[in-house]
Amino acid sequence: MSASSAEAVTSGLRGPLSDMGIDLESVEVSKAGRRHVVRVVVDRDGGIDLDLVASVSQRVSELLDAPPLDQHVPGPFVLEVTSPGVDRPLTEPRHWRRATTRLVHATLRDGSVVEGRIIEVPSDTEAIVSTEGGDVTITLADVDRAVVQVEFNRADTAQDEE
Repeated sequence: MSASSAEAVTSGLRGPLSDMGIDLESVEVSKAGRRHVVRVVVDRDGGIDLDLVASVSQRVSELLDAPPLDQHVPGPFVLEVTSPGVDRPLTEPRHWRRATTRLVHATLRDGSVVEGRIIEVPSDTEAIVSTEGGDVTITLADVDRAVVQVEFNRADTAQDEE
């Protein structure tokens, strides 16, 4: 499928999903034999649970079956609705906000690297990261790439279980 199909579907889904309190992170439309595969990645503050995935799936399916989106995904399709994986790059201020308390590895445009725990995202333009050398304020526009680090035994998780 062309990029324009994914763009049209993204455009058609963004408003209705926003009305549900959902952020549309990405849409991918591809062809698999005689069917299309539509992959929709969604998120929201507080995370996504299976009940919400089911509600979003139902709403997206209804929208894809009706005009005008039915012309961009004609015929049968397989719909996959999921939340972003832990390996998703932090590209938007909301991604940083949702990753508060998580470890992050950020490479800045000047080539320097900041590794530490996100302790606060006071605005849409900066984040405060606690590093071994102290707290560092990162200007988000200066970030080339940032990803959350996988932690198998997070300190705050262990404290919550006690």
